[in-house]
Amino acid sequence: MPINPLTPSSGHAHLSTVSAWVARFAPLVRTGGRALDVACGGGRHARYLAARGCLVEAVDRDAEALLGLAGATGITVRHADLEAGAWPYEDGSFDCVVATNYLHRPLLPLLAAALAPGGVLIYETFAQGNESYGRPSNPDFLLAPGELLETARVARLRVLAFEDGYVESPKPAVVQRIAAVRPPVEAALLVLEFPRLGRARRQLQKADRKRLRYGPGLLRFFALSPE
Repeated sequence: MPINPLTPSSGHAHLSTVSAWVARFAPLVRTGGRALDVACGGGRHARYLAARGCLVEAVDRDAEALLGLAGATGITVRHADLEAGAWPYEDGSFDCVVATNYLHRPLLPLLAAALAPGGVLIYETFAQGNESYGRPSNPDFLLAPGELLETARVARLRVLAFEDGYVESPKPAVVQRIAAVRPPVEAALLVLEFPRLGRARRQLQKADRKRLRYGPGLLRFFALSPE
């Protein structure tokens, strides 16, 4: 099995700036809600969510990266290898699940399932095309066009926003990111399916060659609703 280049031991543990994508959608998480920071590294997002009043579970396989979070207010640290060990969380456990700069595909449905009704998934990582700009370049660690949309569709999440394309900051890269919510129980029947999710995914796949051909500047954004 190839080593995941996005894990803290490969260099993202030192990051301290909160992702703008996370900061944009974190206000949707209820005060006092439970949050899961997956592959948290040094804990930039765990600290940010805790400062917003969340009770955060910060999990990572890098024990050294977790040391700085020991004793932090509002944060529980878990040293675990989610790629090799058993999934430790029950379905519906969290009001927010955050994952950035990390991809292990078998975890995608588990992350979605971990959301409680009204819970928010905030996910951001590298996508196909990033091999033109540096690491990661292994397709095992690059999202395919529309892959996060498909994850949301299968999990029956409501997609709030989605982006896939080239970004300049914090470094030139091709990224994919999504914010999606598990509908409250009373509204679940109203939002089980979004036909436009499928259309959006097909548009991404059709445009993928154009993105690679034209290079920087082609960024697609979808704000989807059941209306």
